[in-house]
Amino acid sequence: MVSQNSWRFGGKAWQRLALWAVAPVLVMLGVPVTWAAAQPAAAAAANAPARPTRPFNFEDVVELARQLAAEPPRPRGAVTPGLEQLTYDQYRDIRFRIDEALWTKDRVPFRIDLLPAGFVYTAPVSVSIVEDGVVRTQLSNPAMFDLGPSVPKALHDKSLSLSGFRVRTQLNSREYWDEFLVFQGASYFRAVGRGQNYGLSARGVALGTADPAGEEFPAFTQFWIEKPAARATSLVIHALLESPSLTGAYRFTVQPGQDTQMDVQYTLFPRKELRNVGIAPLTSMFLFDGTNRQRFDDFRYRVHDSDGLLFVGQNGEQVWRQLANPRNLQLATFTAERPRAFGLMQRARMLADFQDLEANYERRPSAWVEFGESTPPLGPLRLVEIPSTSETNDNIVAFWQPRDALPAGKPFSGSYRLHWTAESLVQLPLARFVAARSGTNFEGNRRLIALDLTGAGTSPDGLELEVIASNGKVFHPVIQTNPTIRGLRASFEFDPGGAQLIEFRAVVRRDGAPVSETWLFRWTPA
Repeated sequence: MVSQNSWRFGGKAWQRLALWAVAPVLVMLGVPVTWAAAQPAAAAAANAPARPTRPFNFEDVVELARQLAAEPPRPRGAVTPGLEQLTYDQYRDIRFRIDEALWTKDRVPFRIDLLPAGFVYTAPVSVSIVEDGVVRTQLSNPAMFDLGPSVPKALHDKSLSLSGFRVRTQLNSREYWDEFLVFQGASYFRAVGRGQNYGLSARGVALGTADPAGEEFPAFTQFWIEKPAARATSLVIHALLESPSLTGAYRFTVQPGQDTQMDVQYTLFPRKELRNVGIAPLTSMFLFDGTNRQRFDDFRYRVHDSDGLLFVGQNGEQVWRQLANPRNLQLATFTAERPRAFGLMQRARMLADFQDLEANYERRPSAWVEFGESTPPLGPLRLVEIPSTSETNDNIVAFWQPRDALPAGKPFSGSYRLHWTAESLVQLPLARFVAARSGTNFEGNRRLIALDLTGAGTSPDGLELEVIASNGKVFHPVIQTNPTIRGLRASFEFDPGGAQLIEFRAVVRRDGAPVSETWLFRWTPA
């Protein structure tokens, strides 16, 4: 897998490559305003931002991105010396002091914790607060962090560079401020809803994913967080995106709750023509489930942050693509038109599904993307599955790709709504496939696939399982009652006939009409 903190050009990779410096002085709205990733407190006071002629807004970020796109890429910045050499354990030994969180003493529903640079996070970022239209950069100071004994002594009295931030709110109770959102590393961000643990991630944009020439990882280099009102239910975050190939402006409106909702507005400015661009990219981990468990000597039944790609086509078809951990890199393309919605989903929701008392995969969120009408209608949904032997690797990527290349110098804008949710909160009309298993049949002469289905009742009467395979032969499609899930089990056998890849498509019908979503799976020999 390619690390989120790697850059790859011409097939060569450099690990932990810092990205870009934040320019010390920008002229915005005709007023000098200082935004720096890190600077001495005395310099900050001397360069305190003047009140602009009008309040800061998203169009200011758009204009900044537009100006930067017309210039050569800015050189990367350096973090506080020594941070880039930290090991994982040393980095974990730096802890933000909760009493230093922004807005701790204010009557607002959110608190901001600043995150230090270090380990693989070697690109400094700037974090600013917007209050009453005025931008104020948040500067690090030694009092913000507790440094444990494993951290080199030379760092203990330093103002540490920042790599991002996390946001807390009273999500699960009035007695505790839960972390529910984090922006850190390239353009990655994660969120959770009520009762959930972190799992899959989203990104601002994907460039060249699975391209033989290598992937480019743009990064958020500056953030502007609007201070909310006392009774606000959402938080607004602006971000500047930079990479050698493009710049971009983003606006996130985040509303935490049972289903944490993010409205994302973006404008991209390509420096050159871009063909392999991923919009609303989601990144997750799939190691094994019942379809490939025989490859792993593991006491657990499943290990994954997501078990399927769900999407709704423009024609209304509801499709569930079972995820795979292949032996070789796999690319899959769905739909010629932009889907109405798509997501990487976690359908297994019981501890018994995983039997992992520490990772609690059953509490990982699903991420569901709904596109705004302003998004262009043409272009495929793409899925990348990368071989992996470890659950620490994010090996699944899904995104929508515009059909036409993005021309140099021309802005590309759009919006979408992103839900961090339990899959059950995504309300779709057809019955759902909630589990898949694969093995040999009783005679040992064919393969068998068993699919568990909920939402179609418990009686198989009048139902038919339709299975189409791109290779081999399919035998004995059967539907029967499955009392353990208060639903159904659909199963079929197949003979690969020497095929090294089979694309399966299955749907349960009644009188010719679909009762279930369409199940897709790419089979390859174990």
